[in-house]
Amino acid sequence: MTFHKLLKRFPLLAGVIRATSPASLNSSFYSFLQIKGIMSRQTNIKQFFTTTPQKKRAATQNPEATEKDSVPSTSGSAVEPTLKKARTGSGDFKMVSNEIVKVKENSQNLVSLKAELVEQWKALRLLHPDFGLTWFKALKQEFSKEYFTTLSKFVVAERASRTVYPPPHQVFSWTQKFAIEQTKVVILGQDPYHGPGQAHGLCFSVPVGVPPPPSLVNIYKEIRSDIPGTVLPTHGNLSGWADQGVLLLNACLTVRAGEANSHKNQGWEQFTDAVVTWLNENLTGVVFLLWGRYAQVKGAKINKSRHHVLTAGHPSPLSVQHFQGCKHFSRTNELLLAGGKVPIDWGKLDAV
Repeated sequence: MTFHKLLKRFPLLAGVIRATSPASLNSSFYSFLQIKGIMSRQTNIKQFFTTTPQKKRAATQNPEATEKDSVPSTSGSAVEPTLKKARTGSGDFKMVSNEIVKVKENSQNLVSLKAELVEQWKALRLLHPDFGLTWFKALKQEFSKEYFTTLSKFVVAERASRTVYPPPHQVFSWTQKFAIEQTKVVILGQDPYHGPGQAHGLCFSVPVGVPPPPSLVNIYKEIRSDIPGTVLPTHGNLSGWADQGVLLLNACLTVRAGEANSHKNQGWEQFTDAVVTWLNENLTGVVFLLWGRYAQVKGAKINKSRHHVLTAGHPSPLSVQHFQGCKHFSRTNELLLAGGKVPIDWGKLDAV
């Protein structure tokens, strides 16, 4: 029995998989499908289900095989005998069944986490219902601590009487780009830009239409020097990096309009320390880019035997001479490749 026919027997499960983002889908399940050739032409689960049945068969089966007795086109490879086992109901077919159960359980867990997040948001208005669920699961113990309750009250009160950046739905936008386990690179900033329309939840980044600030201009210059031929946009939205697993995290996540560092020492630093600690203790091979003394102090406890730490001066015009020539962008990709990870395309910054 083919995987497609198997899912026809479980229409509810098929719906669950369609509704589950690739970042949330059980990674071993997706990897299994790719290895077996079942999704050799599809880049994600959703594409598999939105492709027409005829195209699915063309992408996964030998064109000369009949529908009844078809095998994915892997003739001559070590995969073919395994696929036959899966089709006949033995061996890997059981593995597929087990992975389907895991996907269903994972989906149920996500629903439960979402409900828990909404309840937390009702109690702590600083949170937002769109907070990334994998990040919420990893960090939720922080939200029950006294410091976070105090922080929430402070920011809510500030918004009631002053202009605060970024807007509430963008404070945690760094959690919405990828699952926490997929973090490959961390760039630490200090606090959000405090000008109108600049901050949108990613450090050093500004929305399209807002002129890139001087620090970002210097970052772009270093990339062009470090990786000749890299084409960078005229805008300053770094969401394209975040989409590839680059965490752009400020130490403080909110700021009063026109007043740099106005929300420091209110609890944000403790929360973002918890983010860095989780990554440090639960992942391996993450590349931390620490620019300037502030970031270097914040990252002082990173385990250098588990991760890679690159340091340089801050790209601000005041200290850019200590940033220029650091070659952190090429070095980051070298480290990622050495660890078997996909490098970052620093020029992939499509307008969002």
